[in-house]
Amino acid sequence: MEFLDLFIVALMPVLKTLLITAVGLLLAIDRIGLLGPEGRHHLNNIVFFVFTPALMVSNLSETITFSSMVTLWFMPVNILLTFIIGSVLAWILVKITRTPKHLHGLVIGCCSAGNLGNLLLIIVPAVCDETNSPFGDSSTCSTYGEAYASLSMAVGAIYIWSYVYMIMRVYANNSIKDVNTHDSTISITLSGESAETFPETCTESLLPSRDCPSSDDHSDQVELTHTTSGGKEKVSVLNQIIQCIKMSAGQINLKMLFAPSTIGVIAGFMIGIISPIRTLMIGDNAPLRVIISSASLLGEATIPSMTLIVGANLLKGLRRSEVGVLLVVGVIVVRYIILPLLGVVIVKAAHSWGMVGSSSLYQFILMLQYALPPAMSVGTITQLFEAGESECSVIMLWTYAVASFSLTLWSTFYMWIVS
Repeated sequence: MEFLDLFIVALMPVLKTLLITAVGLLLAIDRIGLLGPEGRHHLNNIVFFVFTPALMVSNLSETITFSSMVTLWFMPVNILLTFIIGSVLAWILVKITRTPKHLHGLVIGCCSAGNLGNLLLIIVPAVCDETNSPFGDSSTCSTYGEAYASLSMAVGAIYIWSYVYMIMRVYANNSIKDVNTHDSTISITLSGESAETFPETCTESLLPSRDCPSSDDHSDQVELTHTTSGGKEKVSVLNQIIQCIKMSAGQINLKMLFAPSTIGVIAGFMIGIISPIRTLMIGDNAPLRVIISSASLLGEATIPSMTLIVGANLLKGLRRSEVGVLLVVGVIVVRYIILPLLGVVIVKAAHSWGMVGSSSLYQFILMLQYALPPAMSVGTITQLFEAGESECSVIMLWTYAVASFSLTLWSTFYMWIVS
């Protein structure tokens, strides 16, 4: 296909997303007020508890089989790579820009966690429906594309509410500690002497939070040094790492980790993989096909509802702007230049090594996972910890504004590569 044709194909879903986002922004203004704070709260709950799990169940159960699991195994690995690489780049960014310490968690969250949910669910089916789509038959493309996007959403949610949640929580707790003590250096003194300072990340993870067990509950779990008859003996580095991992694991929000969307994915996999259940529920002659049909009907409301919420949440970013320009530009460079380029290298290398199949649609989605704007769940986490909410709104506003151009260009480039 010509590059211009691919550009038009990639542009259409982005324009649809922008239009629906603009409607959400309009509904959130004070004069209309349909998506004010209370309205967004109720709509978000419906999407979170009803629409999204229904979408996961219906899409995955119809397309996922035991044999297809072999094809999809690389996707969780690919998404994990986006989080790890994004975190490393974010760490470099905060050092270069001298970002205030209380915003480090926010920057890491924005650079590591992409919007692996509703944007893929909008872009992929819209690309498949275009007459010039390079991915073949539109119905087959849409079915498999939505299944890939649904799995991407579920895996992304697991990583966000474990990996990103833990990092942002550590920095939020550390900020609270700094405010209360006016001292950013934490040390442990034994027998009147200053003990060896713990690694920064481990030290922060020991700090108490409002909804976690206090540090007193773990007071006997971590010891930096202990005194013997022969003097002070250092605990081995391995023991320190193990204790750090234990404390970090204790901060994972299991309730959010096993969110309704994750449960929907598990149910979808079970229906699709287990043959007796699949026979009962999938197919034109299946006796319980009405269950999947009803779930599919509910799931269709997920995409427009989530996009309206995104638009409504961006309103706060228009009202307050306290983030430095250099920091916003840095996040944009990480998410829309460095990560997408690395995504091409990683996916192509995985394909050449036989880790990714020859499906052009699958390769396209794997690459696109590196070019997405920050996940809206990052904003939810800042609201939970009441840290960096206004700064997050500003970053979201500008990154999503730039995404309208970058997503179009990268989608075009990715389709040109795989077609």
